[in-house]
Amino acid sequence: MIAVVFSGSRFSDWRLADKGKIVTGFRMMGINPYLHDERFILQLLNKSNNLINYAEQIRRIYFFGAGSSSPERKDKIAAVLKQFFIHAKVTVDHDVKASALSTLGDEKGLIGILGSGSNAAYFNGKRTADNNFGLGYILADEGSANWIGRMLLKSFLNETMPDDLREKFVERYPLDRKIILDKVYNQVNPTLFLTSFADFVMENHKHRFIKKIIHRGFKLYIETYLLPLIKQHPNMAVNFTGSVAAGYEEWLREVAHEYDITIGAVIREPIHNLMKYYLNKN
Repeated sequence: MIAVVFSGSRFSDWRLADKGKIVTGFRMMGINPYLHDERFILQLLNKSNNLINYAEQIRRIYFFGAGSSSPERKDKIAAVLKQFFIHAKVTVDHDVKASALSTLGDEKGLIGILGSGSNAAYFNGKRTADNNFGLGYILADEGSANWIGRMLLKSFLNETMPDDLREKFVERYPLDRKIILDKVYNQVNPTLFLTSFADFVMENHKHRFIKKIIHRGFKLYIETYLLPLIKQHPNMAVNFTGSVAAGYEEWLREVAHEYDITIGAVIREPIHNLMKYYLNKN
């Protein structure tokens, strides 16, 4: 039996398969080595009846997650998974690699992520090339759900949010300046708080103010991530994964067209294609 996992900061998607067929699939809390220690991750695994029931049957685990980029953080995740899945050989890699495999397979190309966070890379068919992106929710993540949440909160606190949208926001969320600043600067996992406004943004995406924020995020993302990559690898389309890329695909393609960038495949959740990829490999 094999397990394939794709984890963002908010959620992790799991697929378990045996003899070429998917046995079960489910979603649980995200696992991020930046945000969670080994004890927390192990406790999370032990709360899942799905995992407990199949733990001893699993022989291979392919885990891809946000934050799982450096050898130290990969080892951190691998150590916990090996402790829980005692018979499994564990592979841990970055979410960018998952996005590459799910849209490109073993082909070369450019990959972009616009989901809870944001990133981009060149994939040579085997691995993603090193870059200076992926600086996290404080220094980067332009265009992502986290970044959009930050811009929304900033406009609310600075009172630059239009009155009609502000009324909807206040009705939806019992927040004030003190609570917001505490959640962002003092509470654990501020990224979960920042990305929690994704549904509100989608529900109001036709509002001119929301549309302006999203378009600005896409422009910053393209100028920061994609233009340097395309300069190194010209005439390549960019394939995307992530909830923001998929949810606002039409706008993403429009903004990319302004920069003469071609968008290839756009998929919301890499887990489906990842499982297909590894079912064909095993």
